Amino acid sequence: MAARFRFALALPLAVLLALVLAPPPAAARVFDPETFTLANGMQVVVITNRRAPIVSHMVWYRVGSADEVQGRSGIAHFLEHLMFKGTREVGPGEFSRIVQRNGAQNNAFTSFDYTGYYENVARDRLEVMMRLEADRMANLSLAENEVLSERDVILEERRQNIDSRPGARLSEQLGAALYLNHPYGRPIIGWLHEMQTLTREDALAWYQRWYAPNNAILIVAGDISAAELRPLAERYYGAIPSRPVPQRLRPQEPPPQAERRVTLRDPRVAQPEFSRAYLAPGRHSPGQEHSYALEVLADILGGGQTARLARTLVMDRELAVGAGAYYDPDAVDTTSFSVRVNARPGVDIAAVETAVEEELARVVRDGVTADEVARSIARMQAAAVLGRDSIPNAARVFGEVLSTGGTVDDVEAWPDRIAAVTADQVNAAARAILRPERSATGLLLPQQQQ
Repeated sequence: MAARFRFALALPLAVLLALVLAPPPAAARVFDPETFTLANGMQVVVITNRRAPIVSHMVWYRVGSADEVQGRSGIAHFLEHLMFKGTREVGPGEFSRIVQRNGAQNNAFTSFDYTGYYENVARDRLEVMMRLEADRMANLSLAENEVLSERDVILEERRQNIDSRPGARLSEQLGAALYLNHPYGRPIIGWLHEMQTLTREDALAWYQRWYAPNNAILIVAGDISAAELRPLAERYYGAIPSRPVPQRLRPQEPPPQAERRVTLRDPRVAQPEFSRAYLAPGRHSPGQEHSYALEVLADILGGGQTARLARTLVMDRELAVGAGAYYDPDAVDTTSFSVRVNARPGVDIAAVETAVEEELARVVRDGVTADEVARSIARMQAAAVLGRDSIPNAARVFGEVLSTGGTVDDVEAWPDRIAAVTADQVNAAARAILRPERSATGLLLPQQQQ
């Protein structure tokens, strides 16, 4: 039930797409899904894959931590945990026991923009999973003692995954520095002092506000067709009444005017780290015409051992042991483009920073070449072949796109759109985004000696 963080703590959707989308001929379909909408407004996507008698059953809600009320950070992730605490029909802890008895794997996740729940299960056990998931969509029951106990769980999760990991703390601080006004600057898991005050009433209010079938997407991938799934979807999910759901109104970023800088020192740091994040357009925010080019730019700069950053900093100059670039285009609002470099032991982090800035400046000044773009696209498409048949990943790709404002056609058209990116487009995107005033820089360093 781990939260998802935008700053290099999880795979951006560009990578997930590269894992599941093969390069078909122009205008070809990728997954060729079937879709329909229930009478209550719930969107349903079916991705048929008959290779094995299994299915991945996922319910995505169009709500995440960026929709939280100021001062109640962490409630989206907290409710994700509490959704396993039972209903009037299913007692506390029984949900997971039923899933296990039916040989399924299940979990959940929270992001800035969505919350998702899934079960991977044999085809003949799908109906059991649908009954359970629909029940907790409509009939969640929370006892006070269960809420308080689970609050201790998420507090401990934060201590283990954030507070005790210097790199995660730097990512958190970098996000807070990059976003001056937008809630993407808050950690998904929440700020500790606000998490400590979350109540049963907060959780139920969040549930009643957002957890409605007309705010949800059902995605089932695997050994099933829409004709086979539809009666089950109508029986279990279609019986849940729709409810009014508020608009996702969020404060937006002011025009960036100054670069920001964060330095975090910790005695546990053995390997200094350099990070830089830039405010960048996503698929649905101003500047969206750069989004596909930014995917290619991220691959050229940091998409493997032969990418520019790794070749220059790791192999040629031996300043670092690892370097990467990250871009997540599928977000409701302005997203980020970031680079991260782990310094080689004994190397001054200032030398690493200078080398990164030189490489980024070279991209902006001289641009990338048509050959680099062609190789990058080929790399992304070759990686796609390896994972196209992954049933859970196929469902996840659709969930991330649809829950952030995209369409089924956006997923199906991705190979053609990425293949159409030109060097001129990549260079225009680099000049527009890799600007100092759009950036926040983070340094992770050992504790200074007293």
